[in-house]
Amino acid sequence: MNKPIIVILAAGMGSRYGGLKQMDKIGKSGEVLLDYSVFDAKRAGFGKAVFIIRHDLEADFRELILSRIGNNFNCELAFQEMDSLIPPDALAKSKNVNRTKPWGTTHALLCARNLIDAPFTVINADDFYGREAFDAVGSFLAANPSEGAIVPYRLEKTLSPQGTVARGVCEVKNDYLITVDELTAIAREADGKIYNTADDGSKRCLSDSTPVSMNFWGFPPAIFDNLQRYFDEFLASSAEQPKAECYLPMAADWFIKNGLLKIRALEADSPWFGVTYKEDREAAIKRVTEFTAAGMYPEALWA
Repeated sequence: MNKPIIVILAAGMGSRYGGLKQMDKIGKSGEVLLDYSVFDAKRAGFGKAVFIIRHDLEADFRELILSRIGNNFNCELAFQEMDSLIPPDALAKSKNVNRTKPWGTTHALLCARNLIDAPFTVINADDFYGREAFDAVGSFLAANPSEGAIVPYRLEKTLSPQGTVARGVCEVKNDYLITVDELTAIAREADGKIYNTADDGSKRCLSDSTPVSMNFWGFPPAIFDNLQRYFDEFLASSAEQPKAECYLPMAADWFIKNGLLKIRALEADSPWFGVTYKEDREAAIKRVTEFTAAGMYPEALWA
């Protein structure tokens, strides 16, 4: 079996963050958060990185990211645009409602399909997942090439003091994922409790220990035919919604409900942090500096 692949979702503009957070420097030698994920994946035995970006980011991405990582690890680029892989009828409907953005993380992953020929993990570019998480998923994919996996994190450790966050709320039974529900406006409120606020204003209280998806998934390459089928169904019902997105947690939930894939929930005592908002950057720099001082990472990852 080929070595597992790490797939990094890096096509999105950070609208809440106010810029291209995927390229914001965090480490002392100019590293961004995705550098640490690729470095940890390499240590865990992964053989290649596939970055999903937009065409208008390519020049900057090659200069700021691949010029560093690409000399030390096998890297390839895939591209996600609004019209990538979209049938003409669905594309016409979307343009009629002035859609301007791509179709979410399921769409992004499909855009990289032709570069993925081994079990793979797919992650966000703007999150730090920790070495233990990559060790866990890498070992699992090598031993269970026909199953999926998720590394969930405790909800309380994934909040931002700056505002709401989107999280896939997981239900786990006997070490397997049973359901995942994508909630898009989660925050800790004045009473100290965590709530998701739905579009209609209703609130759902969530416990601090709720396991949530941070888009750290492991999949066999055989999922793509069914993933395409799921995305086709999404387009059939949502092409005329200008902001509808097809999230990977929604696809995973559909796989489970239809008996198409078993997804193991892996335990990994691993830290998580991210940069949802610009104000999160200083906290991220502080934690990376602490990890480097503790010897967990070299000061220059790719020296």
